[in-house]
Amino acid sequence: MPFAPLQNDSFLRACWRQATDHTPIWLMRQAGRYLPEYVATRARAGSFMGLATNVDYATEVTLQPLDRFPLDAAILFSDILTVPDAMGLGLSFEAGEGPRFARTVRDEAAVDALQVPDLERLRYVFDAVASIRRALAGRVPLIGFSGSPWTLACYMVEGSGSSDWRHAKALMYGRPDLMHRMLAINADAVAAYLNAQIDAGAQAVMVFDSWGGALADGAFHEFSMAYTARVLSQLKREGADGQRVPRIVFTKGGGLWLEAMATLDCEVLGLDWTVDLAVARARVGEGPKGKALQGNLDPNVLFAPPGRVAAEAVRLLDRFGVPHRDPATTGPTHIFNLGHGISQFTPPEHVAALVEAVHRHSRAQRTA
Repeated sequence: MPFAPLQNDSFLRACWRQATDHTPIWLMRQAGRYLPEYVATRARAGSFMGLATNVDYATEVTLQPLDRFPLDAAILFSDILTVPDAMGLGLSFEAGEGPRFARTVRDEAAVDALQVPDLERLRYVFDAVASIRRALAGRVPLIGFSGSPWTLACYMVEGSGSSDWRHAKALMYGRPDLMHRMLAINADAVAAYLNAQIDAGAQAVMVFDSWGGALADGAFHEFSMAYTARVLSQLKREGADGQRVPRIVFTKGGGLWLEAMATLDCEVLGLDWTVDLAVARARVGEGPKGKALQGNLDPNVLFAPPGRVAAEAVRLLDRFGVPHRDPATTGPTHIFNLGHGISQFTPPEHVAALVEAVHRHSRAQRTA
């Protein structure tokens, strides 16, 4: 079905390394627990999965931050672990805890039982994408997403979050053949899942490699980046409206491997707060084959007073430097974001100060 024309395309233009009149900003986990309206909606839904699997609720909470702040993109409200849940592992969220699977994948029999899930089991996600895209009515673009194959495997093996991922790493080192088989299935499942989001109306897609940075140097290339590349190679290049769909890869802790990740077939690299924006721009953001960069404010900056939040935003914008300004060519661009997800304890008025500072100062940079 036709979608409304896009009114604010600054995020997509920055993804394609095109000139914009300001640095676009959106926030990882921008629809979430720091907003009282989200807490109220989740209470009505009864649980996180009750929220995520209900199209109306997912649409409502996706739009909540856009009703408060002039953000430049929306991101689908969902979870990175919906794919293994659709594989039959039984995803749940207990109050005050992270995700948990009822079944783990730790031996040959469990790996042999894995397969790319029937996408109809994820129909609620695709219906939510289409609903959100319609509800946005062209205000800003909609981002779809998934966890990376390695990040999914971490949770599938452990059964929950972990401080050291010892079961996942034990399987990786002890039975690399099993881990490779799991990762190949995960990669093909993630690609199919993201393509279905694109078909439903997602205008950009993001791969969250949340735990790639937990790997040793060589292991990152073999077990994480290689399978992210497998996902990217299968993704559709055009969306439901015939427009090109940019691809974003975010590896938390991936600053060591920026040059390697610059070879990935994607348009944008997300950065965590340990990376210097000026250094990243010099390493991978310049030249005809450069990547657009996204990030990378420490989320804890948002606990400082609003004036300090604004000052830190200005500092990061200045650190990146003046973005590309020639509308006839492409060049270095920056999408402002956090270096990881926003904390549930963040005061909303501090987010307002951040968004205002990014828009104000980035416009001033371009006219100086």
